Amino acid sequence: MDATRVAVIGAGAAGLAAAKALLDEGAEVTVLERGDRPGGLWAEGGADGSSPAYDSLHLNTSKGRTEFADFPMPAGWPDYPSAARVAEYLARYSDAFQVTGHIRFGTTVTAVRRSGPAWRVGMEAGDATVTKDYDAVVVANGHNRDPKWPSPAYPGHFDGLQLHAHDYRDPGPFAGKRVLVVGMGNSAMDIAVDASYVSAGPVLLSARHGTHIVPKYLFGRPSDLTGKALAVLPWRIRQRVAQAALRLAVGTPEKYGLPRPAGGLFQDHPTISDTILHRLTHGEVVARPGVERLDGGRVVFTDGTVEDVDVIVWATGYRVTLPFLDRDRTGEDPEAMPLYQRVFHLDDPTLAFVGLMQSTGAALPVVEAQAKLVAAYLGGRYALPSPAEQRAAVRRAHTAAVRRWGDKRPMMRVDFDQYVSALPREIRAGVRRAARGATVHTPATKAHA
Repeated sequence: MDATRVAVIGAGAAGLAAAKALLDEGAEVTVLERGDRPGGLWAEGGADGSSPAYDSLHLNTSKGRTEFADFPMPAGWPDYPSAARVAEYLARYSDAFQVTGHIRFGTTVTAVRRSGPAWRVGMEAGDATVTKDYDAVVVANGHNRDPKWPSPAYPGHFDGLQLHAHDYRDPGPFAGKRVLVVGMGNSAMDIAVDASYVSAGPVLLSARHGTHIVPKYLFGRPSDLTGKALAVLPWRIRQRVAQAALRLAVGTPEKYGLPRPAGGLFQDHPTISDTILHRLTHGEVVARPGVERLDGGRVVFTDGTVEDVDVIVWATGYRVTLPFLDRDRTGEDPEAMPLYQRVFHLDDPTLAFVGLMQSTGAALPVVEAQAKLVAAYLGGRYALPSPAEQRAAVRRAHTAAVRRWGDKRPMMRVDFDQYVSALPREIRAGVRRAARGATVHTPATKAHA
């Protein structure tokens, strides 16, 4: 039997994990990467310029909770390695499992279409346009590359410099400037802290909605180890215990002048930072409410206060974009695309996704687990449930996610510990289904049209 031909789109952490798992299953793998090196968003300075990594970027989940199970990070590394070290780690991973030789660098995927029994993939490499057929496609292009700007834009106009956090690299351009950072995520906090050392006066940090600020260490240990210890408990009990520990250790966000979080811990992704609280208490960063409007060289906030500002950094997140797929595959909103186990397309499981999720914890163990699930299916030893059972499972997961996270990307949400534990069980269940005679994938199997 011929090996399954698989195109993996992207050579970031998700694509590398997918390629490694597929090679382990004997698949014929081609990784299509528009940059010039493995590592995805961690590979700062790549030729395609799409990495949002900045000089001060470090992991915000600890080394022990972030590393691939199949490839531990070096024991001598700090608990929270720099972006440069993470990029090095991913390059080592790629080399160690012979993935690098399967990567086509400088290749941009332009179209993925079903053509009979195959997926026809259009791509551009330099001046050449190429089309190739594959038995399956794994989409692992990440979702931190297309900046999301405020929409609709705030009223008024601004005379100073505006940039998205995606384009931030170092605080040099902020020297002697009055800086406003809009957002409450990890990048917003890092950029506000960096700018506070060079700006003219305190950096303004604006947000309409609050979030929980979790230091990188709690009680002398990496803070996410607390989550691991509580993982066996229902999430609401975990929430109460963890919030009590957080209040005991650092107090509430309101204590630092920040907005009150809209939901409890584990209901929205917390911001992980040791340094922002320090800069707030020293007055080097000052909290402001949401922006009301722009007025030339000034910004008017929702509480009526007005500040002179030279630079605005919009740390307002990213949108999911899959420009190479038709809307009949993704729907109107790719963030709401239903996937079985957040991996398999419901109409055609030979179109799979690794990394199209939003985890309460680190990404690498999640994409590693997803990759092994995809590889088990494409390797022919795992059988999916019936289409009706898959759709029912997606509906249950979505209902639970809405109950927990509300309308903020509920289809993409996964609970880190529960999900990473559940996928190996799903593989075992699929192997049992296959043993009972359920249909498994082979290169000649035509997936649902």
